[in-house]
Amino acid sequence: MSDHRPQLDQVLRLVHDVLGAEVAGVCLHGSAVLGGLRPDSDLDVFVVARRRMTDRERRNLLHGLLGISGRGARNGEPARPVELIVVAQGDVRPWRYPPRCEFLYGEWLREEFERGEVPAPAVMPDLAPLITMVLLGDTPLFGPPPAQLLDPVPHEDLRRAIVAGVPELLADLASDTRNVLLTLARVWTTLATGTVTSKDEAASWALDRLPDRRRPVLVRARSLHLGGRDSLADPADPADPADSVGAGSESWDGEMPAVRAHVDVVVRAIEQLAERDGH
Repeated sequence: MSDHRPQLDQVLRLVHDVLGAEVAGVCLHGSAVLGGLRPDSDLDVFVVARRRMTDRERRNLLHGLLGISGRGARNGEPARPVELIVVAQGDVRPWRYPPRCEFLYGEWLREEFERGEVPAPAVMPDLAPLITMVLLGDTPLFGPPPAQLLDPVPHEDLRRAIVAGVPELLADLASDTRNVLLTLARVWTTLATGTVTSKDEAASWALDRLPDRRRPVLVRARSLHLGGRDSLADPADPADPADSVGAGSESWDGEMPAVRAHVDVVVRAIEQLAERDGH
């Protein structure tokens, strides 16, 4: 975390500038906590506010994040994409399903935000696994430990939420292949084991259970996530574009039939587990 502490400090200052004394706590979660930051990992920040946000606060927070978040260098400092979520404490404690999200910023939404759209509050089942990861990571950036701010998510709601998110994942398969493959592996792992793990740990678990012919695309996705050499690169060709693992450099176009065959196997396993447990 230390290499990116300056960027996290910028995020914290922005949150406090916008919300002031209404900030009950700020936590780091995701790869930085569960498995270590990878070359393309986001900085995942979870904010608990004492009340719901105003429209002006949403606009001000969005404007600040557009200047802080991003790949490469900003203002001479290395920068990562920031994913920032704000919840009002009264909307998630006591816990209820489905929960409400006050504000969501992610780089995948940047084009919409730059066109003038502002994050709006919305019901967000994905908060169930996110809050579970925040509590598991137990890494406050400001305020008390997350267990003093958030109620644990009942296991049934966790399972219900991750199953509900599968159709949206599948819709992004062609545009966000690596992340979808890894996230589906984590959904499968969580349903089968009842635990939330890092994406690379989930991929390892899934690889042990996949037929041999359905493993290569997940091996490649995990290798890219970990920052290793792309398994499809030609070792004899230093100019092979598949050898670059930076965001946007990888191409899955020639692999999509194999990707879809892999996904069919994983989704079938997810559906069987969901049916078994009454979803």
